[in-house]
Amino acid sequence: MVFYFGRFLRRHLNALRIARWGRPEGADHPGPIVVYLNHPSWWDAAVLVLLAHGFFPRRVSHAPFDARMLERYGVFARIGAFAVDLDSARGAIQFLKASRSILARPGRMLWITAQGRFADARRRPLGLRPGVAHLPEIAPDALFLPLALEYAFWDERGAEAFAAFGTPIPAAELLALPRAERLARLEEALTATLDRLGRDVVAREPERFAALASGTKGVGGIYDLWRRLRAATTGRRFDPAHRPGPAGDHAP
Repeated sequence: MVFYFGRFLRRHLNALRIARWGRPEGADHPGPIVVYLNHPSWWDAAVLVLLAHGFFPRRVSHAPFDARMLERYGVFARIGAFAVDLDSARGAIQFLKASRSILARPGRMLWITAQGRFADARRRPLGLRPGVAHLPEIAPDALFLPLALEYAFWDERGAEAFAAFGTPIPAAELLALPRAERLARLEEALTATLDRLGRDVVAREPERFAALASGTKGVGGIYDLWRRLRAATTGRRFDPAHRPGPAGDHAP
């Protein structure tokens, strides 16, 4: 699936970029890791598969998935997704029961789209669902890691996917707070990460990011064929990119 989603992303997006300040801390944490994130796009699932492989290759990843969607996209159940009914109290019980079982096993991590629905990356407040605030009680040795995702069009025909991890929060720190304040602390950390990432996206400076995957540059078809022929006749190297610039590094 890593190969499939990597190829799919390179075909349909221009790049997946991670902020240079936003590489994840705590990958070697001895306990479980909970990555909680905003949910701006259908592309999130593919991006998470690539981030998990690139930054947490030694961990087994799991993620709650809308039960109705999991019926349609059953392949995700084979790579760690578990069904949750998002529209009922029963769903909350499903989520906590599955999370307890997962986080009790060594080398595990959860990826949670904590808004529980698609929402624009600029929406404030984020409106995180309360279930994420219960997890420190289930896994007091866990590390909570905020992850900001955003998508934008820059200079190429394909969109850019952007990611940045925020400062980790130990479960012990969250357990010292009442649940309502705990949820507010988690939302505050994710909001700050999103705001910082958003400023870098708006700046449109590729050097602020490292490219984890790059798609095909250029327009394609007859137009790029004409550009290629024109470059050949003038003795120049053909670069399909609309605005040539630093490519960035392709490594976690």
